[in-house]
Amino acid sequence: MQNSTKTLLSKVPEITIYFWIIKILCTTVGETAADYLNMTLGFGLTNTTYVMGAILIAFLVAQFRMKKYNPSTYWMVVVLLSVVGTLITDNLSDNLGVPLVASTIGFSIALAITFFIWYKSEKTLSIHSIRTSRRESFYWLAILFTFALGTAGGDLVAEQFAIGYFPSALIFAGIIATIAFAHYKFKLNAVLAFWLAYILTRPLGASIGDFMSQATSDGGLNLGTIGTSAIFLTAIACLVMYISYSKVDSPKLLKPVAITADEEDGVV
Repeated sequence: MQNSTKTLLSKVPEITIYFWIIKILCTTVGETAADYLNMTLGFGLTNTTYVMGAILIAFLVAQFRMKKYNPSTYWMVVVLLSVVGTLITDNLSDNLGVPLVASTIGFSIALAITFFIWYKSEKTLSIHSIRTSRRESFYWLAILFTFALGTAGGDLVAEQFAIGYFPSALIFAGIIATIAFAHYKFKLNAVLAFWLAYILTRPLGASIGDFMSQATSDGGLNLGTIGTSAIFLTAIACLVMYISYSKVDSPKLLKPVAITADEEDGVV
């Protein structure tokens, strides 16, 4: 196929402080919103999974059709992936009786395989290279597994190991801080540091969500799933509106690259 040279925009945001704040807020919503739909409203795990899965697919289709980064669509997909990832783990644990240790190991393997195939195919795991549908597919699949893995790992530490929600949040926050320190002080590979931190923000956010929503007798603040979800969804909406207006996280133009007609049409 004939190649052409174009300057392309990445379909994911620049990594700024806003990225990490919104990401943690999204992971918290994923935990509390899933609990709200499943238990508070009584939808049940199966029905909630079907409904949220369908909504996720609809927004993923919209995201893939975008030609460049759109904050509202992008972060809506992240929120929905957080909810669905939580539901996948909850289904395995509650409906199928899969132990959290097995889920944690299984999703770790699934994520590792995804990264392996992604790197084998594209020679990079950098999110700054998300400019074709194939790379974007790897990206979103990896994110789904990070949410499922983070849910399993977070529940394993906080509940099964009986460490508690707030101590668990401090532990995960400390590990993330250590990774950041290793990156800036000792030049830990940027791509590796990013994905390690990305994975760990899920159990961090889940622990924060559980701490805020659960009853005081269970070690929480008793704000409930509705109150906690409302607080974090409002914060997400405000931040997304701000970055949409300010463009502080808009991706930089990539260098001109040779692409095929299929790539230009978003086929690969």
